[in-house]
Amino acid sequence: MNSAIGQDKRALDAPVLVVDLDAMEESIARIARTCREHGVGWRPHTKGQKTLEIVRKEIEAGAIGVTCAKLGEAEVMADAGIREILIANQIVGPAKIARLIALLDKADVMVAVDSHQNLAELAAAAAHSGETLRVVIEVDIGMKRAGVAPGAPVLALANAIARHRGLEFSGLMGWESHTVAIADPAEKERAVAAAIALLTESAAACRTDGHMVTIVSCGGSGTFPYCARQPGVTEIQAGGAILSANYYRTQQHLDFPVALTVLATVTSRPTPTRIIIDAGFKAMSTHAGLPIPVGIPEIRSMRISAEHSTIELLRPSELPQIGDRLELIAGHSDSTINLHEEIAAVRRGKAEAIWRVAGRGKIR
Repeated sequence: MNSAIGQDKRALDAPVLVVDLDAMEESIARIARTCREHGVGWRPHTKGQKTLEIVRKEIEAGAIGVTCAKLGEAEVMADAGIREILIANQIVGPAKIARLIALLDKADVMVAVDSHQNLAELAAAAAHSGETLRVVIEVDIGMKRAGVAPGAPVLALANAIARHRGLEFSGLMGWESHTVAIADPAEKERAVAAAIALLTESAAACRTDGHMVTIVSCGGSGTFPYCARQPGVTEIQAGGAILSANYYRTQQHLDFPVALTVLATVTSRPTPTRIIIDAGFKAMSTHAGLPIPVGIPEIRSMRISAEHSTIELLRPSELPQIGDRLELIAGHSDSTINLHEEIAAVRRGKAEAIWRVAGRGKIR
């Protein structure tokens, strides 16, 4: 698709994933500026971007490194020269731990832990290799997924880390995801503050017991900017907001501009109210919200198939016609990006670059 550079985006071969550079760069600058104002680092999550060119723009804006969901994503980042990496997940089992230890030759990698069993296998591998692995304790601050309970369990795990040769205790991380859907700003801010207080109080307990805590990491797009304002936080992980999507805007109540869309072709107009396009759920994620067609008359309904979408208009219309391009706001940017091999980076309607989604499919 490199021959498409300079073309109008509507001339691109579709279906194609499109990022509006002006909108994305505006959001990157906004998050970086907010973090600077509150004295916290920005370590954006790459699970919803997976694209090195986007990560480099974030680092140029002031990001201190990246957060990855999976080891495979971290390997992609390290191979590209990204040094500061937090894997916000537990890495378990001999095969993955061997890959994790090997990654230390390329990058300064931290990994989350929440059990003594995992701690022991990480420590054994690190000691055997002669490497030092940095670990952060994942704390359950309300999400009810992974993580140890705040308070005494955190301190017990920190003490265990200190006893293991080959491990370095760097701090704590948590994710206040149970607060993201709260619509009222004041209520959301109170809920975010209460959740993050569990994290910072646990960090304070560790310091009182003699542990050095350099990292207190939390915060996602759905809690931005409240997470950055909380005392004791050293860095936030918000990443998806820079692209935005129907999900972020309607379910997490963010006001970031939409930067990510899917461009499809109208392939059939069986009736004056029915539009068929050549993009279905293999091109557009639907699990967290339907994509939203842009620039067409009011719709009655939308049905997504594997390779098609069927749009029913409220009233008959001659437009759009067969062959026209139809742009749709992504329903969920994280899971839509993972469906595509490339992203067309567009500025003022013209393709400026074609980016490879380097982290696509990195689920191990």
